[in-house]
Amino acid sequence: MRTLVSAASLAAIALAAPAYAQELQPANYDPSAQRITVTGSIPADLEGLPAGPDLEGFISARNGNRVQVTSPMGVNEQFNVSPATDIRARGGFLGLGRTRLDAGALMNGLPVTVRTVQWEGGLIASEVRFSSEDLETATMIRSGTEQQFAVQGAAIEENAAATEALRGRVANIDQYDIMGTANVYFDTGRWNITPAGQAELCRIAQQAEDTDNALLLVVGYTDNTGDYEFNQTLSERRAGRVVNYLQQQCGWQPWRMLTPTGMAEADPAADNTTAAGRAQNRRVSVNILVSKAVSGM
Repeated sequence: MRTLVSAASLAAIALAAPAYAQELQPANYDPSAQRITVTGSIPADLEGLPAGPDLEGFISARNGNRVQVTSPMGVNEQFNVSPATDIRARGGFLGLGRTRLDAGALMNGLPVTVRTVQWEGGLIASEVRFSSEDLETATMIRSGTEQQFAVQGAAIEENAAATEALRGRVANIDQYDIMGTANVYFDTGRWNITPAGQAELCRIAQQAEDTDNALLLVVGYTDNTGDYEFNQTLSERRAGRVVNYLQQQCGWQPWRMLTPTGMAEADPAADNTTAAGRAQNRRVSVNILVSKAVSGM
């Protein structure tokens, strides 16, 4: 059975321009997790300090030398950065991995692996590692640049005449038919598409190709891990990655796609209080839309 969606709702999603985050700051974590107890200066020499746990996840908050990492299971851990912390990127052009970086490289959204030592004021990172590609991506987010959406925007601009001609047919229509929907899912803090997700995207693109006058609407979502600014940017990145895959790998034409958007943690598909629910909410929805103005053409 077809589901009818109001044009007002679709227009609000489909035609909204992405809002690019500048600096991602913590907002909705447990306040007690953000409180820092002053116990003295962070030692510059970590020699002799006992080993602490290894941490893995993405940087979700930062306050000076205090950094919070959220694991793939949504668990928050904090560590301090010392002058002795060895920070390096793996891979990269001209041997970037051999170059030691300063603490400024530890930006919100960056996936990291951390080795720690124990100290009276908490954990101190002895080593922080991340990929050069992830560092480049985090830098683009920080500067307000979204490469995936820029590519998408350029493609739409190149096809502006065809896009406007088709949209002109539906400008005064208050209902769309949703002819099909596909969801692809993501790990916490990530936007890479799994092989299963890739297959699902090309499947829905083929279904849309077989549907007369179909448009695709791509909407990205997150779970409630992280603050609003981080989740807004993350949802946009997921939507942008899906758009690029649909066009570059599945052959979908840019002019047959409405403007993608990110909705952060809005409209959850499941309860965010459980790991299973959060996994269902870390998604991008791809909707096949046909306006009644062109139905049957």
